[in-house]
Amino acid sequence: MEFIDEKLSAYSESFSEKESDLLKELNRETNLKVNQPRMLSGHIQGRLLSFLSKMQQPELILEIGTYTGYSALCLAEGLKENGKLITIDPNEETNAFAQKYFNRSPLRDKIELHTGQAGSVIPTLNKQIDLVFIDADKKNYALYFDLVIEKVKKGGLIIADNVLWSGKVIQTDMDKDTQAIHDFNQKVSKDERIETLLLPVRDGLMLMRKR
Repeated sequence: MEFIDEKLSAYSESFSEKESDLLKELNRETNLKVNQPRMLSGHIQGRLLSFLSKMQQPELILEIGTYTGYSALCLAEGLKENGKLITIDPNEETNAFAQKYFNRSPLRDKIELHTGQAGSVIPTLNKQIDLVFIDADKKNYALYFDLVIEKVKKGGLIIADNVLWSGKVIQTDMDKDTQAIHDFNQKVSKDERIETLLLPVRDGLMLMRKR
């Protein structure tokens, strides 16, 4: 998942805004107690998500895939005063973990956690969305994009995580998840409704700005 030298990564972190104490604790507890802690956004990616959200100043953020809540807390930092972040995940166990940290955050009243399948929840959202973060089951990335694109405001931002999939996307023999990610990258790069930028940050972030 890491594409940069460990020492350079540490150097980058040392000159970036620090994690809050709450995020640092969440990060540590996830790594100690939760399966697949590599799924956590982590310091640098979390600061990037926060940075982009603060630039966007969204009224409504949709996050598809909550995990333990790190990315949601980072994204929520940029919400307008009366803004809201809706995050969706089917995993009741990790949702309970995330909610525990949401409840301790000064942003707790701005975060709404839904337990369920994103494919069923997204069609029920009737408001226009400023920012979407997709970090869920890879086979459905294209579906999630199709479900949200018409709900995203002009100038809005869609971000998809893990689009380099540990470097497997450049292999000739792809497994199903890798092929799904590669197909998604191809799909959005050809969609004239958006501008795309694939950043080799951590496991790859696809930034899509709606024209």
